Amino acid sequence: MPIDAPKILKHGAGHSEQAFSPPAVLPPSIAVGPVSAIQALAETPEEEIWLAKQKSKRTRRAYKQDVEHFMRTLCIRSYDDLRQVDHRAVIAWERIMRDSEKAASSTIRRRLAALSSLMKHLVRHGHLGKNHVAEVERPSINREQGTTLAFSKAQANKLLNTPAPDTIEGLRDRAILSVGLQVGFRRAEIASLSVGDLHQNRGYDSLRVARKGGRHDALAIHPQTAQRLRAYLEKAGHRDDIDGPMFRPLKRNRKNQEFRRYMDPDAIDRVVRKYARMIGLDRGYSAHSMRATFITTALENGAQLEDVQKAAGHRDPSTTKLYDRRGYNPERAASFFATY
Repeated sequence: MPIDAPKILKHGAGHSEQAFSPPAVLPPSIAVGPVSAIQALAETPEEEIWLAKQKSKRTRRAYKQDVEHFMRTLCIRSYDDLRQVDHRAVIAWERIMRDSEKAASSTIRRRLAALSSLMKHLVRHGHLGKNHVAEVERPSINREQGTTLAFSKAQANKLLNTPAPDTIEGLRDRAILSVGLQVGFRRAEIASLSVGDLHQNRGYDSLRVARKGGRHDALAIHPQTAQRLRAYLEKAGHRDDIDGPMFRPLKRNRKNQEFRRYMDPDAIDRVVRKYARMIGLDRGYSAHSMRATFITTALENGAQLEDVQKAAGHRDPSTTKLYDRRGYNPERAASFFATY
């Protein structure tokens, strides 16, 4: 079993103790001149530079957690110690995750990918001799079909109309579900929408979206989605706050933050799970289920794969196909014909 390591990880000689986290874009010493800024950056551990260069906040958080898991599991307490590991440490980590923790194959692959990214960076900058993750065989996954559950058309329709149509919360949630089920955005894409992202282009209502990897796109949207967005913005009273968040929390959190803030992507998940329970779906459904439903329904209704791929923001059509559930037709299952 893994040995618990302290939550505070040391950088090693010459560095004060602090948690594994990215530094500021520029250190405070920038104010006293460029030489001080360069010196401060030169003293920043390369591990933190690697983390800070990741464009997505969610990617930084996930990578940080995955590398911390590796260090905590093997009781690695400093960056200096981290740079001394070899393939044996990575193999031991993979075995612990697989045999002791019973982690899912996708989780193990993701964690190994995070550590591999860090090691590649350290090799590139002369702090490590080789990427030791490359010597570890990663667990296989099904690349022909994803595992995300999709809603049936009847379930999706019921889900869309379950939130109350006369309250701010209900109108907000109706709009969120519509963007997920009828536009196919990821939960992080939904959460990051601003009021001004709803616009008209060539006479059609459209949404601008910030994609993974810093890409941006604009897509024509379903008329019902546009109507629901406008109904919510009108009721909530911030339709003219063009630069402000579109979907907002309805109350302050424990940190007493203002209402004018973006919803957390996890809150989008909670919205979907809440209404899924209300229509009798207890487990396994999430915001990602809306995306699988959108892709399957669009393809089923005659949309071209390349158009669905663009709407989903996938670089590769094979990724889009992972969400296609048309091949799963329960009504034609052989089991239903085995009557005695």
